[in-house]
Amino acid sequence: MSTTDRRTLIVDAAIELIARSGIRALTHRALDTALELPPGSSSYYFRTKRALIEAIADRISARSRSDFVAAGFAASDAADLPSIAHGIAAWLDRLLLERRDHLIARHALIIDLIGDPELHARLSKSLFSLEGAQELFRANDFHDPNTAAADFLAVLEGAVFDRLAGNRKDLPPGTPASISQLTALLSPHLHH
Repeated sequence: MSTTDRRTLIVDAAIELIARSGIRALTHRALDTALELPPGSSSYYFRTKRALIEAIADRISARSRSDFVAAGFAASDAADLPSIAHGIAAWLDRLLLERRDHLIARHALIIDLIGDPELHARLSKSLFSLEGAQELFRANDFHDPNTAAADFLAVLEGAVFDRLAGNRKDLPPGTPASISQLTALLSPHLHH
């Protein structure tokens, strides 16, 4: 196994460990045990817990960027706002279904790292693109696209938390009801 593959395997296991057992469970020893690696293996690749968390932030960010690109959103397609709301809802639903561990780990780390401005900022910006949202609202001639974009991202963040741990945690993603709920939530924020 290449060094890159081993590092990815360790980071993915760290994300899963946080999602399943919380941040306190994240140790090099726990990763070695979970991956059935010889003791000290994960610390060879990530010398410190901070280095491991930096790699987690990078992994979540890279996956989010590739998922967003794969979803095919573009400001040039923004003329039909109801379709955009539905498309974003379907994308968000897919995140909730396929990347649940990433979302849980990200939220846990954002709270845990509130006193670390650099890592906190990296994680808080790792899922949604403020610039992409601003472009969407600019393309649709919103009076204040920067404020509208920031507010929209706040709604997306709230929707994720609600579906992971809030009132709608029991609404399963990957269902028409899930996409419908998210579309209804997002649609009002995409109108002037």
